[in-house]
Amino acid sequence: MGMLEKGFIHVYTGNGKGKTTSAIGLAIRAAGAGMKTYFIQFMKDYPYSEIEALKMYSGKITVEQYCGDEFVLKRELPAKSLIDEAKRGLNRAISAMQSGEYDLVILDEALVSIYFKLLTTEDILNVINRKPETVELILTGRYCPQEIIDKADLVTEMKEIKHYYTQGIKSRKGIES
Repeated sequence: MGMLEKGFIHVYTGNGKGKTTSAIGLAIRAAGAGMKTYFIQFMKDYPYSEIEALKMYSGKITVEQYCGDEFVLKRELPAKSLIDEAKRGLNRAISAMQSGEYDLVILDEALVSIYFKLLTTEDILNVINRKPETVELILTGRYCPQEIIDKADLVTEMKEIKHYYTQGIKSRKGIES
């Protein structure tokens, strides 16, 4: 495909809301320009509303999900089967990125997957090092390791200043899920 002469590496991190939303906004913008996006989510197997919305862009945006986050709620380390699934997803993302079919590749929640031991910093650095020149790579999630920040061309930190969750407001369909 190669609509981009030079693709950059974006990191959207921090404890504030909007990392996934920003990545999705970029995918939609790219679709409007005739580009194709491969969007992979880690640690999100719930049927989030954004997945339903992205189905409307079928042919321009490909979405795949790998691994849930139930182990986090149980305060357990991920089972080997989940780690294996995350590695399969990462290998799939590398294949998609190198296929020449996609202009953007988004690894949603890949960074927080490092924190929760599904992936390693080295796994993500391997993806970065294998990125073709003309592919834009977007990595999202909290707790981004410094080594990845150092490799990125653009880093945005979403910082929570105030959030209604602290008042007991639950996740609302269409806004947070």
